[in-house]
Amino acid sequence: MNILLNGESREYPEATTVARVITDIGLSGKRIAVELNKEILPFDRYEQQTLQDNDRLEIVHAIGGGQDDTFTVAGTRFHSRLLVGTGKYKDLEETRLAIEASGAEIVTVAIRRTNIGQNPGEPNLLDVISPDKYTILPNTAGCFTADDAVRTCRLARELLGGHKLVKLEVLADQKTLFPDVAETYVAAELLVKDGFDVMVYTNDDPIAAKRLEDIGCVAVMPLAAPIGSGLGIRNPYNILTIVENANVPILVDAGVGTASDAAIAMELGCDGVLMNTAIAAAQHPVMMAEAMRKAIEAGRLAFLAGRMPRKRFASASSPIDGLFL
Repeated sequence: MNILLNGESREYPEATTVARVITDIGLSGKRIAVELNKEILPFDRYEQQTLQDNDRLEIVHAIGGGQDDTFTVAGTRFHSRLLVGTGKYKDLEETRLAIEASGAEIVTVAIRRTNIGQNPGEPNLLDVISPDKYTILPNTAGCFTADDAVRTCRLARELLGGHKLVKLEVLADQKTLFPDVAETYVAAELLVKDGFDVMVYTNDDPIAAKRLEDIGCVAVMPLAAPIGSGLGIRNPYNILTIVENANVPILVDAGVGTASDAAIAMELGCDGVLMNTAIAAAQHPVMMAEAMRKAIEAGRLAFLAGRMPRKRFASASSPIDGLFL
């Protein structure tokens, strides 16, 4: 049978237990957290819990002062769940410092608006975000038709020497910058057929998100709120539904305003968050980049820990049984 282990396909015999997988990857006796099909699995069930074909298993190993907690996009593992953009900074030096402070490994670049070598003589963004250090994610910001988006991705592939990973966004209008979902479907199908690994921006619509996954996109990126609005997650239950139904990484994209917004996205079970304006438009962008990094880490840990149940009435923090009265 096939299971998805930390984002990678693995073959195991029928009736394999979670404990067997833990031993197989060398984590027996280690401090770990296990998530089976988006639900935290208590440690006392590892021996009894058998796996089924197409189960999704996440095993996180706590080490030192942090966790070896990764997610996988198009076959590549990433430790940082914060993805950042490169626009709106005052200069390239501030861009460099903020991205370093964020700890991001994936940096998205608007091909239609940024010079990454297509305009000789102008400052080149790749001088401060080297492809040797970061995974460059070309995006189609500013595209309003499927044709424009596809051409932009093909241009990026040429500029970056055969680069296949792209972020697709096809916008509906200048005022809202909401995605044109119909055109996004068309562009996604064309790009997948052309061999691209497509991470796709879309509405917070569970039906649209699932269709884009079915088309073959390697990650789906629902908006939290309009691009650059800083309004935070407007429809958390939609995002939760998208996460629960997904077999590819789900990353919130657009609308995050501050660190608490990023933490909420991670507590919902998202695999990551992409942001630009929330950092670049802060009064102190480098400081905000660090805050976002810590918020992503805290939100992810809180998700793995499993929050307490919500209750309508108070519940004493200290036990009352056995007290001397």
